[in-house]
Amino acid sequence: MALRQIREQGDEILRKKSRDVNIDDITAAKNQNLIDDMLETMYHYNGVGLAAVQVGILKQIIVIDVEDGKGPYVLINPQILKTKGEKECEEGCLSFPNKFGKVIRPTEVIVEFYDREGNKVKLKAKDLLAQAVCHEVDHLNGVVFTDLVLPGSLEYVSPKD
Repeated sequence: MALRQIREQGDEILRKKSRDVNIDDITAAKNQNLIDDMLETMYHYNGVGLAAVQVGILKQIIVIDVEDGKGPYVLINPQILKTKGEKECEEGCLSFPNKFGKVIRPTEVIVEFYDREGNKVKLKAKDLLAQAVCHEVDHLNGVVFTDLVLPGSLEYVSPKD
């Protein structure tokens, strides 16, 4: 496993749409190594989620850990099938260090994806997990959280020394 460099605000790759992973290639070593590296990178930077595009790879792979005892979640080729409700959430992003803002996200989503073993999975995600799924799926489509921030709510928090 290795730490990957996180692409930050202004990097044009963050605006590109990620490509589907070929189902036959999900368990290939290169994809498994990428997943392991993404998990290590996410944990190292204290993130809740990370999309492959954030480490410069245009593949539909995301990792999420909301510390619910069920994670980490690995979602390959995720498709949000249904959303329910909405709430205002405080959000940040590893690609936008020290920036935070309020966005509107669904309170619940149903997402279908392949796990890292290539199994098709359908997951009902609520609250923080639903928020993280939406945030990371947005990344796969070239959408960043600052695109969705409610006017006047974007803040820059000075890093602690």
